Amino acid sequence: MIYLSLAVGVFLLDFFVKRHIDRTYAASVRHPRFGGRIILEKYYNDGAALNFLAKHPKQMRALHTAVILAAGAVYVITLRSLGKPLEKTGLSLLIGGGANNLLDRFTKGHVVDYFRIRIGSKRLERIIFNLSDFFIFIGALLAVIGSEQAPRSAG
Repeated sequence: MIYLSLAVGVFLLDFFVKRHIDRTYAASVRHPRFGGRIILEKYYNDGAALNFLAKHPKQMRALHTAVILAAGAVYVITLRSLGKPLEKTGLSLLIGGGANNLLDRFTKGHVVDYFRIRIGSKRLERIIFNLSDFFIFIGALLAVIGSEQAPRSAG
């Protein structure tokens, strides 16, 4: 139950942050925070990272749906197994974040991204993220590392 709660918590956290950003900020206006290290900037992303498939929103939505369904199937199977807390935690983060971005695609036709990171890398600074993106990345990393754990036996 804790893992499902984590997935729902991740989903709801970014849902409400996105809603606030979408209602409060104008598009493409930069708002520096934390000494300019974080830039809040509302951006509607029609594609995936770096606008991959942005010109093909139907294909992007179909691909995103397929990936979430596949990850969801792995998630259900993993939740039913004993042990593997790191993998379950990672999949919870991935599913919560991925489902949130997928909801955007179906309800708005795009994903709401809203912050840039400025740490000296011009390449990284070009990318606009949302919290779900970080949960997806961290979740995938934890799930892969956790999948190396041996499952606990039932007896």
